[in-house]
Amino acid sequence: MTFSILLINKNTLTLRAMSDKKVVPFAASKLSKKEQIATMFNDIAHRYDFLNHFMSLGIDIMWRKKALKLLKSLQPKKMLDVATGTGDFAIMANKMLNPDTITGIDISEGMLSFGREKINNLGLSDKITLQLGDSETISFPDNTFDAITVAYGVRNFENLEKGLAEMLRVLKPGGKLVILEFSNPTVFPIKQLYNLYFRYITPLIGKWIAKSQAAYSYLPESVKAFPQGQEMCNILTNTGFQAVTCKKLTFGISSIYCASR
Repeated sequence: MTFSILLINKNTLTLRAMSDKKVVPFAASKLSKKEQIATMFNDIAHRYDFLNHFMSLGIDIMWRKKALKLLKSLQPKKMLDVATGTGDFAIMANKMLNPDTITGIDISEGMLSFGREKINNLGLSDKITLQLGDSETISFPDNTFDAITVAYGVRNFENLEKGLAEMLRVLKPGGKLVILEFSNPTVFPIKQLYNLYFRYITPLIGKWIAKSQAAYSYLPESVKAFPQGQEMCNILTNTGFQAVTCKKLTFGISSIYCASR
């Protein structure tokens, strides 16, 4: 991930160092990070929803609800869910916020296929549309959406700043962006237990259930390398977002970033 805005101060140099770290699922592959991410999620799509809830003990559902509550006062009518995966966040957003339409985009057709099946079964095809799409080249005009959501997807962007800039472009003035992402807890003993679980147990669960140890070994490495807290807030601000906030959840295991245009 490249943070290209160069400002001569210590904080920005720190941000650049953090965001230049590129972690990929398959180190020996010659594919780009974007191509590797799409391949990885295609491979684990059949067990993705189950593993999300299983490995977080269902707490991820609570985290998603907390993130979406930040959009209630906005009452968005047209929403975009970036890195939508199988559409879980979009489905929850429809239930909690009742917008007119939600469009979900993702680079993994395998994940989208499972998502479309869920949406059809719920009778929500008239409200939620899932389509193949890249966060760095969002195929919508400027000022299209009232709100944009991303759940556990921004750390997978090949170019973080470009993806954020694209979301800013398609967001209406006064609209809001809500990002839910993993982060690293710092409080003892949560930090130590989290690192043990994430680094050693998660890959084994991934290998056993999803048949992909690489995908769930990539997960802790991608979280470790991703800019977090104030660093991520500074990146959002430098991209052009306003009123940027960060709220830590469950001892800092996840974080909600909220920003306005």
